[in-house]
Amino acid sequence: MEHQNYRNHRKFYPPHHFIYLPLLLILLGVGIYKSMDDEINRLPWILFSVSVFLMLYLAIMVRQHYALGLQDRIVRLEFRQRYFEMFGLRSDTIEEKLSFSQIAALRFAYDDEFKTLLEKALKENISGDEIKKSIRNWRADHSRI
Repeated sequence: MEHQNYRNHRKFYPPHHFIYLPLLLILLGVGIYKSMDDEINRLPWILFSVSVFLMLYLAIMVRQHYALGLQDRIVRLEFRQRYFEMFGLRSDTIEEKLSFSQIAALRFAYDDEFKTLLEKALKENISGDEIKKSIRNWRADHSRI
């Protein structure tokens, strides 16, 4: 498996991202074009375009909504567990001071960098993206959605 780092850590689901969504975009484009070009059948093409748009919207939102909601909860739980294992304390007060993007970014750091980056995030309020860019030894997460 390829070594994971900042440049390649995003994950795609090819049937969804590279077949289904582009096909819906093409159909939406055809529908919009035909609704402007075909005066006789304008209403059916408008209805077609609206239907395709709704399918596209639902395909994007429903898939992402449930998967990302669950993933966010798991990332927070992993942060709490890791913080407890490293410091022997509950993370409630620390977690309240961090944004989700900061918590999510910290999971890519190994323990030695985790402590340093956590302290930096708390003191300097650096963004999750800056945390990711600061990681020297990337801890891969190949099981993300």
